[in-house]
Amino acid sequence: MSPLDILQQMAVILILVSIGIFLCRRGVTDKLTSKQISTIVMDVCNPALILASILSGDITADRFEVLIAVGLGLIFYTILVLLGFVLPKMLRVEADRKKIFNVMTVYTNTGFIGIPVAKAILPPNAIIYVVVINVLYSLLFYTHGITILSGNKSKPDLKKILSPGTVMAVLSLVIFAFDIKLPEFLSSTISYTGNATVFLSMILLGAAIYRSNLKEGFKDGKIWAYIVIRLILVPILIFSLFYLMKMNRDAVLALSLMACVPVGNLPLIQAEKMGEDTSTISLGIAVTTVISLFTITALMTVFSLMC
Repeated sequence: MSPLDILQQMAVILILVSIGIFLCRRGVTDKLTSKQISTIVMDVCNPALILASILSGDITADRFEVLIAVGLGLIFYTILVLLGFVLPKMLRVEADRKKIFNVMTVYTNTGFIGIPVAKAILPPNAIIYVVVINVLYSLLFYTHGITILSGNKSKPDLKKILSPGTVMAVLSLVIFAFDIKLPEFLSSTISYTGNATVFLSMILLGAAIYRSNLKEGFKDGKIWAYIVIRLILVPILIFSLFYLMKMNRDAVLALSLMACVPVGNLPLIQAEKMGEDTSTISLGIAVTTVISLFTITALMTVFSLMC
């Protein structure tokens, strides 16, 4: 995909987000509606989009490339986990916020934002790497993520690893690896369901931005320092590493995009359940989501020119 294609696709996403802001401002998408649509997107549409991408027949990668994707995904998250411990110290974050910055560094929005954006701007074969990253995300969050948030007091929640998104992602890899063919009517149903993902997720994103306290977030110097490191320097590091390793273009672009996405919602939900102060995560999600619309466009345009 050319830089112009990326710019055009990100412009579409910006317009969809703006529609979401408008609908929220008009009272069409209140908090209850957003919560209900979020469940539909995460448990139905997003998983369907993953599987539809595999069933489309556009992906020409082989089984060996899936294994490579798993290996690169492990390297990707090893870097982020290490950075999760280092970054709060670099920023001299207060003791009570260190674990929050830790999980914000590792667990970004690779699913809710990453999957539809990847579908919009990346080549078909790159989706394999996006799927693998999301499988590893679930495996890691409900083990490492929960342990960090609880201050090493909670045990990994193995049951929650089997979320619809994770199950569908693993199923998609199995279908791809063994070249399983589904009946046409079933493939079409999955495709129609998955096609709703981009619109619905961007509408929800716009609503979340409208309801957030952006002014307060923009005043937090620690969050701005986090943005520079996590949304700009880390994607450049990831791109440089895999580019120098001479990985194929699809892998480099997919993993770079996954490094560009903003703070995810799952740490916020889990922190609320644990009774933790969620103000930092809430501000982090709001500010990084807005800024990422521009950093993703700029960085992915540069990366695509360099590949």
